[in-house]
Amino acid sequence: MAGKLTEDDLAPVAGGGLLHRRLFLQGGLVLATAQTATSLSAEEAQRPKIEDPADPSWIHKTGLPFSGYGTPSKYEKHVVRNTGGNRAPAGDGVSWTPLEELEGIVTPSGLHFERHHDGVPDIDPAVHRLVIHGLVRQPLEFTVANLLRYPMRSRFLFIECGGNSNAGWHEEPIQRPVGDFHGLVSCSEWTGVPLSILLDEAGVDAKASWVIAEGADAGLLNVSLPLAKLMDDAIVALYQNGERVRPENGYPIRLIVPGWEGITNVKWLRRLQVTDAPAMTRNETAKYTELQPSGKARMFTFIMDAKSLITSPSPGQKMHGANIYEIRGLAWSGRGKIARVEVSADGGKSWAEAHLQEPVMAQCFTRFRSAWAWDGKAALLKSRATDETGYVQPERDVLAKERGREGYFHYNAIVCWAVDEDGTISHVYA
Repeated sequence: MAGKLTEDDLAPVAGGGLLHRRLFLQGGLVLATAQTATSLSAEEAQRPKIEDPADPSWIHKTGLPFSGYGTPSKYEKHVVRNTGGNRAPAGDGVSWTPLEELEGIVTPSGLHFERHHDGVPDIDPAVHRLVIHGLVRQPLEFTVANLLRYPMRSRFLFIECGGNSNAGWHEEPIQRPVGDFHGLVSCSEWTGVPLSILLDEAGVDAKASWVIAEGADAGLLNVSLPLAKLMDDAIVALYQNGERVRPENGYPIRLIVPGWEGITNVKWLRRLQVTDAPAMTRNETAKYTELQPSGKARMFTFIMDAKSLITSPSPGQKMHGANIYEIRGLAWSGRGKIARVEVSADGGKSWAEAHLQEPVMAQCFTRFRSAWAWDGKAALLKSRATDETGYVQPERDVLAKERGREGYFHYNAIVCWAVDEDGTISHVYA
């Protein structure tokens, strides 16, 4: 089936020229002629070089020597996190993952998004300790070396900042590459000790129901978490993508709370206080709460609801004339697995089911793909995710009606890209 497409293959299943997902089902990608939108930087890189491709200079000399730790090619130096630090206090800011430049479901450790409130501490693992205390039979103290001897488990999990995509609440659609305002989400393989093992060893008191987790940064960031969730699936992570967790992501120990907002995944973990009530700290009262139209505020909104994004084509990229294109994107849900992603090319009037690339795992990125026979006319692209609980990603007007205009956190509305006849792509509310 690879190569030439039949008339049946090219029969649209939804408005705007979207094709059936079966084109991806047999032996992987069968759209041998499919194109993708390209970033402007990639377009620059494709300009003809003086070098003769039949006899390039590098085949006439010995290459570089071995290296102790591999790094990306110098020709990929444009693929970096876009940082946005605040002037005060020092060390407070974010860096976004360039989602539009990546493929698959794993974010390279060096491109995982960052959110620091007080900079990245320089922690000596030989000195660092994790303490469990409070409503326990016996307080425990662990060195990093101790923890490395415990049984471990690995899971592929996304982490998303509660403030990711908050530009979606703006009156006017922001015009940036998709990673620069949706990129406070990343996905890694996290490996570490199930927290339930450590809590069982400490002996949790029957009266306990909450745990206050604290990091070893300069601000001693802390949050309150329900004990039941931590006993269920939380991990004290020591490894990220097969190597030790990097400093900006919590070295030497990070608490991983699958599917919950980023701040609950406490970096540089130093203390777990078992208690019978939340601490009501700054990060669960003044911040990470949401004022509703009723005048009441949502608190402890831990779970990140289902969300999807089209990463290609997307703003900053360009279409190259009428042809068959592969639409690519990511979907995820804090409630479990992604069950379905639909794509629309006519602004949501009609939808076609996208192909979900295996593996599809709970609380993990899912890569989706859809074939699109673009006719060169203006189009509106959307994606819509449904998770295994039946939750459906809402349209922006529906989310705004439910949450009001004071929102800042947990923005997961459907995103719309406008494709112009000249192939340029912009962000619109439609």
